[in-house]
Amino acid sequence: MDEGIFTAKRVQLIEFMKSKQAVKSREVESAFLKVKRELFFDQKMLEHAYQDDAFPIEGGQTISQPSTIAIMLEMLEIKKGMNVLEVGSGSGYVVALLSELVGEGGFVYGVEMEKELVESSGENLTAQGSLNNEIVQGDGSKGLPDKAPFDCVLISAGAPFIPKPLFDQIKEKGRIVAPVGDQWTQVMEKMTKFRGKPVKNYLSHSYFAFVPLKGAFGWK
Repeated sequence: MDEGIFTAKRVQLIEFMKSKQAVKSREVESAFLKVKRELFFDQKMLEHAYQDDAFPIEGGQTISQPSTIAIMLEMLEIKKGMNVLEVGSGSGYVVALLSELVGEGGFVYGVEMEKELVESSGENLTAQGSLNNEIVQGDGSKGLPDKAPFDCVLISAGAPFIPKPLFDQIKEKGRIVAPVGDQWTQVMEKMTKFRGKPVKNYLSHSYFAFVPLKGAFGWK
């Protein structure tokens, strides 16, 4: 499939997500337009790269549904120059989107447990030409204290709760967005630090199903 077809399908997907109110801002729309999902996809399944669905990747993980990613990005309200962390960075697709949103003056860290995904996501990001990011192998539920504080944290795995170490690593008025619930069904939670305390909001009308968050503050 040639690049022109991928570009047309990317535009078609974005228009679909706008019609469903998943993509609302010009900034998120621009990020999705610039990042080539096919570069982060299983090469045997490239014809599905611009379907609005989640698909399997290496290490028993998934590349999330684009409209779900868009909802999370809109909830985070990312600005240029921010320092951002993604927990469970997988193929690197969301890291690439975040990198576009923070711009050259910002930086994005991804934490991923699976070594093979750390390596392949780095290659994917290089192919995309995305430079303002770094993928680290480790327990994302503990965050990256040596790279903190963060303006925003995105948890790309279903969590029983938002881990306290991640809350401790965000700035005042910093934000965390995560799918929170049991191991099968979650609601999207947004936690904001206000005067050092957590303020929670929920996207209560929609339910999600992410792979479980692993690690010290995830599912055992």
